[in-house]
Amino acid sequence: MNSSYLNFKDKHILVVGDVMLDRYWHGGTSRISPEAPVQVVKVSNIEDRPGGAANVALGLAKLGVSVTLVGVVGNDENADILARCLEEVGVTCRFVRSENLPTITKLRVMSRHQQLIRLDFEEREDSLSQNEALASVVEECLPESDAVIFSDYAKGCLADVQTLIALSNTANVPSFVDPKGNDFSIYRGATLVKPNLLEFETIVGKCSSTKELEEKATALRKQFGWKALLVTRGEDGLILLSDDKPPFSLATAAKEVFDVTGAGDTVVAVLTAVYVTSKRFIDAVEYANQAAGYVVGKLGTASISAERLEAIMFQRSHTSNFGVLSPDDLLAQIKLAQMNGEKIVFTNGCFDILHPGHIAYMKQAKALGDRLIVAVNTDASVKRLKGEKRPINHLVHRMSVLEGVGAIDWVTWFDEDTPKEIIEFLTPDVLVKGGDYTIETIVGADHVLAHGGEVKVLTFVDGYSTTAIIEKANL
Repeated sequence: MNSSYLNFKDKHILVVGDVMLDRYWHGGTSRISPEAPVQVVKVSNIEDRPGGAANVALGLAKLGVSVTLVGVVGNDENADILARCLEEVGVTCRFVRSENLPTITKLRVMSRHQQLIRLDFEEREDSLSQNEALASVVEECLPESDAVIFSDYAKGCLADVQTLIALSNTANVPSFVDPKGNDFSIYRGATLVKPNLLEFETIVGKCSSTKELEEKATALRKQFGWKALLVTRGEDGLILLSDDKPPFSLATAAKEVFDVTGAGDTVVAVLTAVYVTSKRFIDAVEYANQAAGYVVGKLGTASISAERLEAIMFQRSHTSNFGVLSPDDLLAQIKLAQMNGEKIVFTNGCFDILHPGHIAYMKQAKALGDRLIVAVNTDASVKRLKGEKRPINHLVHRMSVLEGVGAIDWVTWFDEDTPKEIIEFLTPDVLVKGGDYTIETIVGADHVLAHGGEVKVLTFVDGYSTTAIIEKANL
């Protein structure tokens, strides 16, 4: 996915759900109470953080997304504290205030990074007037929204979520649900639903294998009319089921797990933000997986910035599975990528002296799919095509420079005068050529088309030529 997708600043996402205030009392423990055999905590620091759906909104704001948060809170001081915490980072709060309910507050007593006890302050009241007030605010916010997230913690705010999903569909706004409970029919018609494995198996029963999970997930998705279903499985990674595509699975990106608090909030936040820019579930899941891997390596509820996420994805794309690969090694990676529903784009050339025209061309080519392969003529091949004085730069140097171009995922080589053999060997999904070609004159086009692929001709940027650069240098 092109890193320009991480510019979320022109996107607006609506978050609706159970908002909470997470309060932490931190202090040291050095003695036992004389009143009972319990530790005495001398509180030295009090910390307030947004929790529940409010944490989802916070995560989106950290990504640079414009966010509006809708939820039910009490008419109390904790609601004011929560609003201040969120508005400081740019979240617009549209709270429905209740005279009968307190703001949900979770108080955690911490000592030496360990939680000693948690005290919950909450009450639940499902009322028609509350549901109607919530629906009215949501309906008012939808026209300005690129997507809506329903963050359900089973605290009562989303008691009538079916009405809210219907409003979203009427407004043509995609909806993403982080569900709870044992009745997923209430989320019927949502765009994507994201249960964890326990929540999923509560609905469909125990899954003894990945195949059984995929079959039950496919059936559930179709039953409730979701475009996609994402099951998060902790250390076993993620599985995405979407319309007319094979199951897409990813291993967990987490290297070390210190705290899973808020990981689900991070997944749904990043998932939605990336989807509204790329319009591709696979892109969204890849980024969400990396974000979750990052936050579970941090103590306490953590968020991730767009810059951090982009850096993680850049580092991932430059592992040993990417970059310069032999044709044989590359074929194995292509098959794996295609199994996961990714579209492979192929182009080729000598690329003796890389110039801005080449870079613009690579960006255009990458935008046609998910992974871009650049196959480079060997030195012997270039000499046969261009003459004894070429190439200026040897194959290793040319491939090394191409490897550093952000739009390119894989670089490989071929020794023949044309790329016919390597195209037939790799069988990409999209074959791209730049210049004054027609599809009929592009080498390998017939093979790609015969296998259900596409062939595209792109126009080079005017004013740039390797030959012209060389001639000017010789002057």
